[in-house]
Amino acid sequence: MTSQTDVRLDGAAELRTEREATPGSAGDRRERPEAGPEKVYDSYYGRPVLSEPTWQEHDIAGYLFLGGLAGASSTLAAVAELTGRPRLARVGRVAALCALGGSFYSLIHDLGRPERFINMLRVFKVTSPMSVGTWILTAYGPQAVCAGAADLSGRLPRLGRAATVGAGLAGPAVATYTAALICDTAVPAWHEGFREMPFLFAGSAAAAAGGLGMLAAPLSEAGPARRVAMLGAAVECVAATRMERRLGPLAEPLKRSRLLRAGEALSLAGALAGVTVGRRSRIAAVAAGAALLAGSACTRFGIFRAGMESANDPKYTVQWQRRRLS
Repeated sequence: MTSQTDVRLDGAAELRTEREATPGSAGDRRERPEAGPEKVYDSYYGRPVLSEPTWQEHDIAGYLFLGGLAGASSTLAAVAELTGRPRLARVGRVAALCALGGSFYSLIHDLGRPERFINMLRVFKVTSPMSVGTWILTAYGPQAVCAGAADLSGRLPRLGRAATVGAGLAGPAVATYTAALICDTAVPAWHEGFREMPFLFAGSAAAAAGGLGMLAAPLSEAGPARRVAMLGAAVECVAATRMERRLGPLAEPLKRSRLLRAGEALSLAGALAGVTVGRRSRIAAVAAGAALLAGSACTRFGIFRAGMESANDPKYTVQWQRRRLS
């Protein structure tokens, strides 16, 4: 005779056997936990982990572009001055003066009050890119203004020549310190690209300055501008490619950016046109120079937008940190 207890035990055993044999059942998932979906790290409700930077695109991206153009133009002007190319030197000096004014306007407009820039001069902190950048601009700005003013007025030529050389020496620091400035933030696409970003900014600035030199200087004196543009475009594209490969999934915002792709295409096309048909045709030189300037601007604005996209999407913050820890 079978008792009621034995019946209950037999029924429970049969039910457990059915669950284990049924694909997708709870028992099946307990037996094979590796069949479950891969864990995806995310934030609560998909909200951004980082507070979006308050920087405005037209201010900061414009500042990045104009600052790079000013620094590289001063260096090109110094080279032209020392090699006996007065018209190319004038183009570089005037371009640096105008670009410096535009970059200062963008910076002050973003800060909100001009005295905030002056307040940053109260200390010098080597570990702060913003502090170092402020002092770089302070050392570079008066020399660039003096060089441009002496050229336009025709007075104090010796002082203008000395200021041209001094601004040219400080130009590379002006063109690249903004890369360290944005990489010192918590924005994932900027922060993790710290190795290649200075080279990318340097190449982009050189391409822009070379393009402006080809656009405004006569063909007989634009040789250094063509070579600088070609070198800058090559460095920019190599640095961008290496950065995208090294960052892996974090480079998705960079790869999706149409502005970055357009910037690379315009820079390469302008540089190639400049060293080929731009050596003999004034129209081709102007078109190549305009393409290089547009390409540099697209690169700076593309970098800015890609950084904002990576800051707004929590997966680029959470998953990247988890991957680094593991």
